[in-house]
Amino acid sequence: MRSQLRTWLVWPAVFIAVSIAVSLAAVFQFSFRAFVPGSLDVGGFTLANFQGMGKSIYVDAFTNTLLLSVETTIFSLLAGYPLAYALVRVKNRALKSFILVVSIAPLFLGEIVRTYSWIAVLGSNGFINSMLRSLGIIEWPLELMFTHLGVLVALVHVTIPVVVLMLATAISHIDRDYEKAAHSLGAGPVRTFLTVTLPLSMPGILASITTSFAWTFSAFATPQMIGGGRVPTVSTLVYQLGFSSMNFPLAASLSIMGLVLTAAALLALGFLTRPLKAMGGH
Repeated sequence: MRSQLRTWLVWPAVFIAVSIAVSLAAVFQFSFRAFVPGSLDVGGFTLANFQGMGKSIYVDAFTNTLLLSVETTIFSLLAGYPLAYALVRVKNRALKSFILVVSIAPLFLGEIVRTYSWIAVLGSNGFINSMLRSLGIIEWPLELMFTHLGVLVALVHVTIPVVVLMLATAISHIDRDYEKAAHSLGAGPVRTFLTVTLPLSMPGILASITTSFAWTFSAFATPQMIGGGRVPTVSTLVYQLGFSSMNFPLAASLSIMGLVLTAAALLALGFLTRPLKAMGGH
């Protein structure tokens, strides 16, 4: 029975892995083909697609994507940790249910719906500008749409639910006896949190950092709709090259470079956070 169950689970996973590998291989070979203007067909082998990656338009996209990924990761952790901590430690069921609904509600909405919601909030006649103008704080609408800040706010909102779930799982597995021992030795609530709770929740923090960084790096709908083409990222540039210019070979090469940059950034992140992993040992 167990072997049959394992077979039913393994073969779908193998199929998905093979499909992903074949797709990546197709994109990889496309990146080395020449672009034929005015045609969907591609030419022969060339390295020209990668030789132009040093242009400012591509460097700006890579830099902006990395910056957004780092900023989203940081702010998602800062906003998500208190929510996750309260979700685990609050004893009132009604309050806990409210925190859970508020934290993970964005997961039940499509990415397009969430993005359109932020357009309604951040627009010139949106909720924020209308409220500030009604209070007399501003005279002219603030430019929140099509800006780096607007894209960042929307990305943090998209990322927070996943971060909260990962952190809540890590915090719920912390043995409360460690905290009681710290209290018995004279440590106050703040010191107990900083020296016991926070280090022991490090596995969840590291998982949240990795997931939110990779998720933000590949985000497309939010930067495209909130940024409006004025906040360049790797994903939006791939879209513009592939579906606006029909330059699929260059779009494929940019995708490969983005994948390489993501892998390199995650490896560097793993190396930099290696000292933090030791803090999470129980």
